[in-house]
Amino acid sequence: MTGAGEGYEGRIRNIWSALRRMYGPKRYAKRDPLDELILTILSQNTTDANRDRAFRRLKDRFSSWGDVVDARPEEVEEAIWSGGLAHVKARRIQEVLRRIKSDFGEYSLAALEGMKTGEGLDYLLSLDGVGEKTARCVLLFGCGRGVFPVDTHIHRVARRLGLIGEKAGRDEAHEVLGQMIPPELSYEMHINMIQHGRSTCKARNPRCEECELAPYCRSYKGA
Repeated sequence: MTGAGEGYEGRIRNIWSALRRMYGPKRYAKRDPLDELILTILSQNTTDANRDRAFRRLKDRFSSWGDVVDARPEEVEEAIWSGGLAHVKARRIQEVLRRIKSDFGEYSLAALEGMKTGEGLDYLLSLDGVGEKTARCVLLFGCGRGVFPVDTHIHRVARRLGLIGEKAGRDEAHEVLGQMIPPELSYEMHINMIQHGRSTCKARNPRCEECELAPYCRSYKGA
């Protein structure tokens, strides 16, 4: 059985504790929500290193978000080429920035602070090319909200642990894990589950014998 049902809170806290033992506690570090939005758009279908390189080059090349909007798309593409899919991402970034300026009169997502979490999520999802993971990353890292974004690593770890079904898609994973994980644990669990998926619970050849989550893992017990 999977889902946010009775008895899951204790199991989630056990998993959180095991992850903390493996990867340490994480102190919340607030980011600018608009920076986080652009950073997360750049992260799509690429590595963190390439994403960060593209973001730095974008900020170095243009002195303001207004300059990004006013630039030719090809100039933005050139700045972010290291992040991959530059043709798509450049136009998406410009369109999102135009929409934000139109909605709020400035290149800022500070207005999210005054919105309820659901309202902020709905607004972000209304932006071109912004999906559940991106919207939740902005709210988690940029606004300190207790939402839980699901990336490829978290999806794999959660499926192997039995927190979501074997065939659960990303939308279902967001819904189930968002209900299951207490808001006060979201930030640290998000970061530590990603690290766990990269270093231990790998897609191929997972290192199960040294994993502290083995007692809670459906895949390990079923092996």
